[in-house]
Amino acid sequence: MTLEACAALVERGDPDRFRVAMAAPPPAREILFPLYAFNLEVARAPWVTKEPMLAEMRLQWWRDVVETAATGGTPPAHEVARPLGDLIREGRLSAEPLDALIEARRRDIEAEPFTAAELRPHLEGTAGNLLWAGAQALGEADRNAVVKAGFAAGLASWLLALPDLAAANRGLADPSNATVRALAEEGLTALAQARRTRFGPGVPALRAATLARPVLKAVQADPEAALQGGLAPPEGRKRLRLLWAALRGGW
Repeated sequence: MTLEACAALVERGDPDRFRVAMAAPPPAREILFPLYAFNLEVARAPWVTKEPMLAEMRLQWWRDVVETAATGGTPPAHEVARPLGDLIREGRLSAEPLDALIEARRRDIEAEPFTAAELRPHLEGTAGNLLWAGAQALGEADRNAVVKAGFAAGLASWLLALPDLAAANRGLADPSNATVRALAEEGLTALAQARRTRFGPGVPALRAATLARPVLKAVQADPEAALQGGLAPPEGRKRLRLLWAALRGGW
């Protein structure tokens, strides 16, 4: 039930966000590590069981954690729920985007492909709300711009995972090159719009979107590679890109 436990979970399960949090100032890490660990737990819930009812129960458990903390109650003695709940009780983290994120994850319980029209609201609800929760907690105010960046980041990750998603019948209803390219272009547009915003204290959280553009550009150029799983950037290149963003104070 410590920050270190959350950091260890994120390091194992979400190494890119681990690097984002480690590049942030220590006070920001106190928020980002529990937040990212919470996201891991919620994102896994629809995948760890084939029983939809059990997945629903897992997500409801997290909704109860968030609601209990938001109303001043004591969160359960759980390595992620307790530090997350404490942040909510102390007013350092808003419950609203977290609850919306959990609700959006319910769509992942359904083993059904996404239409292109369904995908953006889903990613805004998941990755968008995650980015907004972190940026808002650090003092950012422009939700619309942050959610656009979150959508682009979520889309890049989703496209990298597309072969596995398709194998689980959770990919695209129309997995054509044209559809995949159009999605990448939509993500690039959203990212460009977000980058026109002058962000301030929320930049350490926004660095979670730093890796989106090269992935989306690669998908735009070669959508077939996304369908075949050939676009994962080298780890060294990702580390350098995140380091460069942190050194220049941007994202």
